[in-house]
Amino acid sequence: MSYGDDYGDASERGIPSQTRTHYPDEPGPGPRRGASPKRSLTTIVGVVLVLIAAIVFANRPGDEADNGPAPEAGDDARPGPAPTAPSGEDPVGTSTEGIPTGFPQTEQGAESAAANYAVALGGEGMFVTETRRAIVETVYTAGAAEEQGPELERVYTDAQFLERVGLDQNAAPPEGMTFVARVVPVGTTAIEYSDETATVNVWFTSLFGVAGESSVNPVTEAWYTNTFDLRWEDGDWKVVDFSQAEGPVPVGRDQRASTAEEMAEASEQYGGFTYAR
Repeated sequence: MSYGDDYGDASERGIPSQTRTHYPDEPGPGPRRGASPKRSLTTIVGVVLVLIAAIVFANRPGDEADNGPAPEAGDDARPGPAPTAPSGEDPVGTSTEGIPTGFPQTEQGAESAAANYAVALGGEGMFVTETRRAIVETVYTAGAAEEQGPELERVYTDAQFLERVGLDQNAAPPEGMTFVARVVPVGTTAIEYSDETATVNVWFTSLFGVAGESSVNPVTEAWYTNTFDLRWEDGDWKVVDFSQAEGPVPVGRDQRASTAEEMAEASEQYGGFTYAR
């Protein structure tokens, strides 16, 4: 299990691996002329095309205009996306060590728990002894925390590992630089669910590296899907185990990469989110 990046060894992310439009200038002041036939025809054709596109979009298989039920299994229509709008369920109002907890014993509760736990396990907090232990005790079942805790301690305190990711033996970045480790969930889906156990996929993008002018490990972006095995324990969803796979990865746009200073400022200025459906 690991929040991987470009490193060949999956454990190097910290958790042991198991597995304008431009318009022409309008004529200046003066007598108005009638619209040219060519321009009128172009306008009409453009409007018609827009209407056709709107009709096609509104009638795509699996995308009912009223957001009704998805097609039955076995239909030829491709399924639409899972709902990501607010469900009407109130988000949890409790937290432990800054991590949302107290999720409802429902499928949505399990998905929300998995998303929030992905954020905690992929953040800077895992590189600090006190917060790491608190995170492990909060998100894992008691048995999993006891079993995996020592291995996590070994990985996160290994001097060679810390050096490879650009940190010193105290897990601190070089002076004047900023360490960034952030997971941003894009979506979740429950693969299996019962009142006592759940398997949830969390698709996310990850930012990881050290922001600084002379950094040898600049902040990079990567995409992964984590599969969390959850169990209902002590009135909440807890992680038993999880695995990771690369992607799905979108096509990157041709955008200028931000400077190290801009990336550091953004990391310090923008806080993260808690997630609930």
